[in-house]
Order: sequence, then structure tokens, then C-alpha cells
Amino acid sequence: MRRYLYFTVFASGMTTLAAELSASRLLGNVFGTSNLVWAAIIGLILIYLTLGYSLGGRWADRSPTPKTMYAILAWGAFTIGVVPYIATPVLRAAANAFDGLQVGVLAGAFLGVLVLFSVPVTLLGMISPFAIRLSMQDARQAGNVSGTIYAISTLGSFVGTYLPVLVLIPTIGTSKTFLVFSLFLLFVALAGLGLSSGRKVMMPYFLMVIALVTLAILAGNSSIKNSSGQVFETESAYNYIQVLQRDGFTYLRLNEGQGVHSIYKPGELNYGGPWQQFLSGPFFYKDAQPEDVKRIAIIGLAAGTTARQAASVFQGVVIDGFELDPEIVKVGIEYFGMDIPNLNVHVEDGRWGLTKSPYLYEIIAVDAYRPPYIPWHMTTREFFQAAYDHLSERGALVINVGRAPNDRSLIDGLATTIAAVFPSVYVMDIPGTFNSMVYATRKPTHREDLNANMVMLSVRQGVDPLLVTSVHQTWINLQPAPPKTIVFTDDLAPIEWITNNMVLNYVLFGDAEKIQ
Repeated sequence: MRRYLYFTVFASGMTTLAAELSASRLLGNVFGTSNLVWAAIIGLILIYLTLGYSLGGRWADRSPTPKTMYAILAWGAFTIGVVPYIATPVLRAAANAFDGLQVGVLAGAFLGVLVLFSVPVTLLGMISPFAIRLSMQDARQAGNVSGTIYAISTLGSFVGTYLPVLVLIPTIGTSKTFLVFSLFLLFVALAGLGLSSGRKVMMPYFLMVIALVTLAILAGNSSIKNSSGQVFETESAYNYIQVLQRDGFTYLRLNEGQGVHSIYKPGELNYGGPWQQFLSGPFFYKDAQPEDVKRIAIIGLAAGTTARQAASVFQGVVIDGFELDPEIVKVGIEYFGMDIPNLNVHVEDGRWGLTKSPYLYEIIAVDAYRPPYIPWHMTTREFFQAAYDHLSERGALVINVGRAPNDRSLIDGLATTIAAVFPSVYVMDIPGTFNSMVYATRKPTHREDLNANMVMLSVRQGVDPLLVTSVHQTWINLQPAPPKTIVFTDDLAPIEWITNNMVLNYVLFGDAEKIQ
């Protein structure tokens, strides 16, 4: 029986961590996966576990029997499985509220879903103290027993850290991941009841299994979101991915859905927004020509909007697109016409991919920032040095940066850091959005040359109108040189402080504009 008790502790620890990580995805589909969301999830889960440890220790002293422990475990397992199905209507309401930025509804839904985890996690937290009490035969062995129990529980937590994120959620989805762990732990509890108390005690708890399976069948085909125009949704190891079609346009949205990551309409390439503004980077150089652009790197390829525009504007250009999420690449091919000539898709981290690339580029486009999801390792002096080293003699680094109303701290910090490596840095604001483009050239350049190139392109025969539009928009929306602030490094890059403040400002003081 002691071996089964240890197995129970392992299963309970595994399910607890699996529930915590699955909770992040359940909430992340609507509220995102910023460190603010993670802090709320981890903090409250720890509070619930603390309560469970305290209550479990007291209850174990009052009723030190396997029957009591396995009954608690059964209820904990059952309530874990029920959580996503109760949360679904709340999260759908929150998703609709996010589209309209109804802050009160969002906050209520967020806290409501987190409260749903209070019962199951508290119950699961009671298992380790119970197991220690049941295993204790001699007070002189208290240290050894408690150490063994917590070691086994932690080993289970280790497995529960990786199994949902790397295997189950990308394969069967979040709700079914909860169901799998719930049923597994429930059968562990039923077997424990049968071994310790007999079949008669165990049988009533089979109703929990029937209830969970019935609930899963009834809700099995429901979508995660029901946004207007939704044609596809899926969950990958990295993102909740959503495809919408409205008025002939196809849109890619990720996680909470604030911002459009890619856009597509057959026969059209001028979408406004940040995508086409990458194209004007090399035209800060004097007498730049479209045919000078031979190779481009895009970090944050998404579904290929910028790549399709570049392939049209720069004839014969070779494009290396770096995208971390393979499921987004599949969506790009399926829904966004990402069958682009000379596009080489690299499914890997953008910094790593760029660093080991053997090529030099005329444009390195970084479209991987969107507050609060700023990959800090792509904001440092070391990263920008790698970009500098992979640019041709007349190459340009171009970055799409989000901002909040009246808050340009992220732009200022990035411009300061880039200027520590590049001789010339420029910033333009995209009208009607919370986006800015940061341009940096490998050789010293002057903004007057951009104006001269704009005039040249507007009268030259055979130039794609999209390129003319891009250069014109860049010129007329150039901003004064940003103030100098901190230089971000691999050792010190306080991106979270900056983005958290931006998000709070956006939620509290922003309007219906979107950071893309």
C-alpha cells in the first residue's frame, strides 16, 4: 500500500503542475501570456496550495485514513476536469469584451476564472500532508518520510511541467488536456479507495467519471472563441491561433487577439499598417534603387504579409523568413497565400537563426515585438550587433515597435540601444495606429536622401506603387530624434518593467486603437 501511496503523491504533483500550466493557456487564449498574467496565475495557485497544505495537515490528524485522503483526491480530480467547461462561457464573454476593450468585464472574467481553480488546487494541496501522516510509523523517521513524499511529489510536478505544454495541448487542446489529467487522477483515487476501503466505497465515485465524460461529449465540438468571421482556430505549443475572414480580407490573430499579425486579400498588397513600411529601409541611402535589394531577412514571418509585399516590390529577391511557431507557418500556407517565390521558411528562434545565417541582407526586418510580448533577447546591443554583422554595405535594420498612448519609453530605449551599434537611427510613426518603425543603417545616412529617393521613385518607370507609398509614408511621418535612455544588454534589459507600464496605460487610458 505504501508504494501505491507514493504513486498517488506522484500523480497528484503531476496534475497540480499540469493544471497550473494548462490554466495559463486557458487564460492566455483570451488574456494573453504576459508576465502579468503569469504572475497572477502563479501567485494565486501558490495561495491555494498554501491553504491546501494547512487544511490537509489538520484534516489528516483528525481522520488519518486512506479513505479520507482518496475521497479528497477524487473530488480534486473531478473539479479539475470541470473547470474548463465552466470557464468557457465566461472566457467567450471576455473575448468579446476584449474586442471592445470593456475593462470591467475583462477584469471580472479574469478573476472569476482564477477563482475556479481555488477548489481543485486546494484539494490537491491537501494530498502531500495526508500522505506524510499516513506514511508515518515512527516520529524518528519524520524527516525521511516527509523528504521522500515531497521528492516524489516534485518529481511528478516535473513531468506535469512538460507533458501538457509539449505534448497534450498542441495535440488535443486545452480542455481535453484538463480532462486527461482529471480522469487519470480520478482513476488513481478510485483504485486507492478500492484498495483501502473496498469496492462498495469506491463505486459511487464512478458517477464522477460518467459526469466528466458526458460533459466532454456535450461540449466536445465547441470552439474556444466565436469571433465574427472566424474560419479557423487551433492551439500550438506557443500560441492560440485564430483566422478571421471579413469583407474579403483574411486576418491572423494570436492569443488574446489584440492586433492583427498578418493580413491577406488576393490581388491586393497595400494594407496600410506596419508591414509595407519595412520596404523603405534601404532608401535612406543616397541614390538607392529597388534592384539593389537582393536578399531580405524577416524575423517574425507570421503568415507572410511583408514577404509577399517584398516579393512584389523587389523582383527576384530572396527572402529568409524566421518564424518560431510551425503552426503559424501552416496557417500561412493554408489561408494567406504564403506560396511565395524565393521564400525560405526557417522554423526557429529569430536571433539564433540570424546569428548562424551565412548571408548578408539589404533589409533585416524585425516584426516580433508587440507589447507585452517583447522577446527581450531581441532588444539588446548584442542582438543588434548580430544584425549589423549580417547587413550588406548598404543594408538597413527595420523594427516594428508598439507603443501606448503618450508612452514612447520602449521606442526610446530601443533607439538608444540600436544607436550604440548603428551610426544612423530614425523613427517614424504609422498614422492611426500605436505602431512606430525604427530604421537603422549600417553606414551613415541622412534623412534628406530618403526624400530625394521618394521623388526619384515617384517618376521612375516600372516601380511598384507600393514601394512609392511606403517611402512616402516613411518620409512624411518621420519623428524628431528620440531622447537617449538606457542601453539594453544581454545582462540588463528591463523590458518587462517598460511593457507592463505600457499595458497598464493602454488598458486604463487607451481607446479602441490596436497595437499591432
